[in-house]
Amino acid sequence: MNPQKRFKIFELLSKATPHPTTELIYQTPFQLLISVILSAQATDKSVNKATLLLFNKAPNAKRLAQMQLKDIELCIKTIGLYKTKAKNILETAKIIDAEFEGLVPQDRLALEALPGVGRKTANVILNTIFHEPTIAVDTHIFRIANRINLAPGENVLQVEKKLIKLTPKEFLQDAHHLLILHGRYTCIARQPKCNVCVIYDLCEYKKKLKN
Repeated sequence: MNPQKRFKIFELLSKATPHPTTELIYQTPFQLLISVILSAQATDKSVNKATLLLFNKAPNAKRLAQMQLKDIELCIKTIGLYKTKAKNILETAKIIDAEFEGLVPQDRLALEALPGVGRKTANVILNTIFHEPTIAVDTHIFRIANRINLAPGENVLQVEKKLIKLTPKEFLQDAHHLLILHGRYTCIARQPKCNVCVIYDLCEYKKKLKN
């Protein structure tokens, strides 16, 4: 894919969604961090239902760090892998409360050292909270990057590095959410909604279908 086409794709996605952002509901950076940890292998909708209960009881790191594990599990039991996630967010809350005065660190290594936080979660926080030009490659972004030949790669790290290198600077800050939302609602996994796709005329997936 040439740079001109790539620029036009992001331009059209940006016009279609002028203010792209996460669909997770949160009030503070800490709440977003906990929500993203919980969102692994779960929908944002299910996470939002669980965190409504959780954040009502523990809106910050100090309060969450003081909760009993069983009480956290009760709040998030509707989410997959809830027992493991409950342990992770409890330990994460304790670390943030004790070592970072309740504040989410703006540092990749510090973030990835937290229980339940990997590169993808760290990227979400760095991009959404601290406005760093990075991209968290989830299943939606990985699918789109390969499907339309935007930034093909064999694994998420390859796709991430290619996207950061190839995405026009004007759109790099919003690229993460633009691609996720497009993948979630239009360029879906089994039957992409090509008839309503704003980038259909530029999409290289059509070539694959014809061949």
